Amino acid sequence: MPETYRVIDLFAGPGGLAEGFASLKHGGKHPFKIALSVEKEASAYKTLLLRSFLRQFDGERPYEYSRWLAGSISEPDWASLYPDQWQAATEHALKLELGTDHAAAVLAPLLTDLATEKTIVIGGPPCQAYSVVGRNRNRGTEGYEASKDHRHFLYKEYIGILNKARPVAFVMENVKGILSSKVDGVRILDLVLRDLKDAGGTTDSYKLVALDPQTEDLFDTHEPEAAIDFLIQAEHFGVPQARHRMIIVGIRADHAQFLEKRRNGPLMPRWTENLATVDHALSGIPPLRSGLSKADTFQAWRDAVLDAMELVIQATKNAKSDLVQAMHEDALIAADEFGLKCPLYPRKADQAESINDGCPEALRDWLEGTAGGRLANHESRSHMPADLARYFFCAVFARKHNRSPRAEEFPDELVPQHANWTSGHFVDRFRVQRYGRSATTITSHIAKDGHYFIHPDPLQCRALTVREAARLQTFPDDYLFLGNRTEQFIQVGNAVPPFLARQIAETVLNILHQADGPGTEHTS
Repeated sequence: MPETYRVIDLFAGPGGLAEGFASLKHGGKHPFKIALSVEKEASAYKTLLLRSFLRQFDGERPYEYSRWLAGSISEPDWASLYPDQWQAATEHALKLELGTDHAAAVLAPLLTDLATEKTIVIGGPPCQAYSVVGRNRNRGTEGYEASKDHRHFLYKEYIGILNKARPVAFVMENVKGILSSKVDGVRILDLVLRDLKDAGGTTDSYKLVALDPQTEDLFDTHEPEAAIDFLIQAEHFGVPQARHRMIIVGIRADHAQFLEKRRNGPLMPRWTENLATVDHALSGIPPLRSGLSKADTFQAWRDAVLDAMELVIQATKNAKSDLVQAMHEDALIAADEFGLKCPLYPRKADQAESINDGCPEALRDWLEGTAGGRLANHESRSHMPADLARYFFCAVFARKHNRSPRAEEFPDELVPQHANWTSGHFVDRFRVQRYGRSATTITSHIAKDGHYFIHPDPLQCRALTVREAARLQTFPDDYLFLGNRTEQFIQVGNAVPPFLARQIAETVLNILHQADGPGTEHTS
């Protein structure tokens, strides 16, 4: 078995999948080294490049980086301070758009060099064309034809890299929506699976592996009984979020013979106890006040929140719904508590307390990482005064009834001025991320709309911050996202949870170890 596998990371985003692979240790060494990361979007690339730079220090962080995270200094000139490490980072992380002639020319000699027994490929082609939301949006676009949407076929760029590099293994990630996405009546996933099997130029060059199969026939490397076998539910693997994604692992056929006889269950064991929840992920993060969309000062915000709370108190007192009336006392108690605590709330914080002991130890250690209590990207966004009332109402309702309110349960005083509010399309327009439960899926939509991502604490009256979303996505606290806040949210929402990626990496390593002979399976 080679000591180190070189990793090609395609459609890399901010680097979530690569972070999981690069962080894995076995026998005191890193079995996976990120040799090449490719991303086209400018802000995501900046984040990716920074992480590639930090990786050159093998777990230690430059002193200047810690000070920058703490807000003590502006970003240093890394190229001047650490020229060798910065040069290595720029060679490993490339800003390229796959599918262009320029990208093909740049990558050709690199892929020739990487086409060895020690290479694996990871990544997830963009999923907008496959997601349910994306498809609904496309249907509303006049003249839209799926067969002419190049995004449906970006996976072929991934296949093209497999053909050139012929890696010993690959990992492809995509959204659950690809299960039902079709072009001209043909399911896209069927095309993807066929092309993945035949990557490398010959039929059945790769055996496809389901890490956590869903069907009764638990393991079949030839023809999984259902494509849903490739679905991974992240909340079953220590991620505090109900994130369901397709994870397709391929093992080159000449390394996969032993898999043909294995039929004894999932390769990646689920967590069965102490599953991670929202309160685990958000613990230790200091509370913030929301901002106001206009004339934002602390006093203006405080007055707006008090007005919002009074509106909710009166609305719940006079509500026709018994459920809403039942939360009236809770609203009163929360309003009283707000009067005591609100002077302590800033808009931004850069220091965190320890994550509470109830959090699974492995996740807690992962999230705290090397940050030393420093916290980046934790700044609240601004909201309209009317939304402050709705957020307060929703958070109190969720605390009382253990779910978010539906549209028909909103008191008239809190109903948004949407003509279609009662159409049935806004049933869960406002959604609280609840303590004691997995979060709902963190998506890039959080960049535009915080209504689906309301903080569970009624006193904060706000949507999640970038750092809170990153915690739910299991990014370590020292993982800094660059770009403006909208770009940061998009990066977080599009990423693979690194803590999940690490478990995928460990499973792939186990498979490769077993391919070299029995008795070498790695457990951590």
